[in-house]
Amino acid sequence: MKVTVLGSGDAFGTGGRFNTCLHVEAGAERLLLDCGSSSMVALNKAGVERNGLSTLLFTHFHDDHFGGLPAFLLDAQFVSRRTQPLTIAGPAGIEHRTLHELEAAFPGSTSNRWRFPIRYVEVTPSQPAELAGCAVSAFPMVHDERAGPCQGYRLGFGGKVFAFSGDTAWTEALIPLAAGADVLLVECYTFDTKLANHLDYRSLAEHRARIGAARIVLTHMSASMLAHPEDLPEERAHDGMTIAL
Repeated sequence: MKVTVLGSGDAFGTGGRFNTCLHVEAGAERLLLDCGSSSMVALNKAGVERNGLSTLLFTHFHDDHFGGLPAFLLDAQFVSRRTQPLTIAGPAGIEHRTLHELEAAFPGSTSNRWRFPIRYVEVTPSQPAELAGCAVSAFPMVHDERAGPCQGYRLGFGGKVFAFSGDTAWTEALIPLAAGADVLLVECYTFDTKLANHLDYRSLAEHRARIGAARIVLTHMSASMLAHPEDLPEERAHDGMTIAL
């Protein structure tokens, strides 16, 4: 499995970074994990063949994680002229949220006669799925239920496990999410400012001994976190970073 961080930024593009977008290669299969509003630019800049992606999987429905979906779909319809089926997966309500987002972004577009079949798959803590060759399990995160359910995921392929928190404050669910994972990509928005819906580094460090991932990579960082000069034991993600498992 190989994960390319196409977008490691927050909602505001802090540091010139693209919104959250992860390109996951699992054997011959390809999926996107989140597709924030700047993701079409990131995909084109990285030269990713959109028609090679079989699946889009979303952690929650905020624009910096979900907002690139309308442009992706219309690109598939009119530019890359996709014919292969596309799976759109995510928390409960994924089909309704997709249609709402599409209509809000491009009014009238939900009436398109799509050139390709679209399949919707709900992935929940009680309902895992197999997507693009990966075994996918969902874990409830603490972020903003108005944009949720908000979830983190474990992706398993070839005996390797990649875990991604999505957006979340500290929650005990991060422990089973990360347990035994080869890599945990975890949001770390601030250094020591505690927020109700985002994780700070101090809280992460407080619980680090309980996080059973072999490797921890920080992402979704604010300006204060990006500028923090102290060397940290965890890696910090950047746009274009590749993670080989």
